[in-house]
Amino acid sequence: MTGSPSKAMDAARILSARRLSGEQGARLPEGCRPQSLDEAFDVQAAVTQQLSARIGAWKCALPLEGRLTAAPIYANKVHTGSPCAVFAQDGCVRVEPELAFILRQDLPARASPYSQAEVDDAIARTHIALELIDGRYTPAEAAQASFAEKLADGLVNQGLFLGPEVDAVWSSAATDLAIRVRQASGAERLHKGRHPNVLPRSPLYWLVEFLRSRGQGLHAGQAVITGSYAGSFTLPLNEDIAIQYGDLGGLTVHFTRLTMGQFSEPSSQQ
Repeated sequence: MTGSPSKAMDAARILSARRLSGEQGARLPEGCRPQSLDEAFDVQAAVTQQLSARIGAWKCALPLEGRLTAAPIYANKVHTGSPCAVFAQDGCVRVEPELAFILRQDLPARASPYSQAEVDDAIARTHIALELIDGRYTPAEAAQASFAEKLADGLVNQGLFLGPEVDAVWSSAATDLAIRVRQASGAERLHKGRHPNVLPRSPLYWLVEFLRSRGQGLHAGQAVITGSYAGSFTLPLNEDIAIQYGDLGGLTVHFTRLTMGQFSEPSSQQ
């Protein structure tokens, strides 16, 4: 831990309470706001500790100047079936269409770097997925928050919906994917999708090395998502929705509203 442990825990108590309740609020008090990326990662770890939660997935992207994108997604928020209960704002859930790489084996911290071939070999399968978006700050407060504050909050993640497995070879080179959304009501939209880092496994290679440099690792069974093909968009609750990911495959999902305090049972295929 790089900053004050008490400062990180003070921030974590606020953020973890909002994760449980689904309520959004003000920025963290000035006394416990992270002032650096290292302090933000300390808060992430403290939130995990505060929730006594197991990490079931990670979100990541290649670094930009002054920004590192890496955040845990908790196992009890990784869904594989419908109905999928989510915290919703204004009757909708915000999502990002992504690919998820599921690991077959641990990639623990070690002295030597991992090669891309080693990381590729550790991937058991690839799924189409939706990152489920919701932040612990209100939109107005989030607009004023620093990147470190947003990183401490897990970069607006509330969970992950895993769709079907898709071809591993095709998906590894899937730079462009048209994202077609069809709702049971008849509404339809098409997003001209492109991966923000061109090759969807590139951020995974970075994440493995980033965690290794911090004495951390990834574990068998965890999923890693690496960036949205179509930014973020909203979907309605209580309606069957089908999403096609180019020629890779498609998923169906039905969202319902999550009530306060439900931080335990993810949805799964029946």
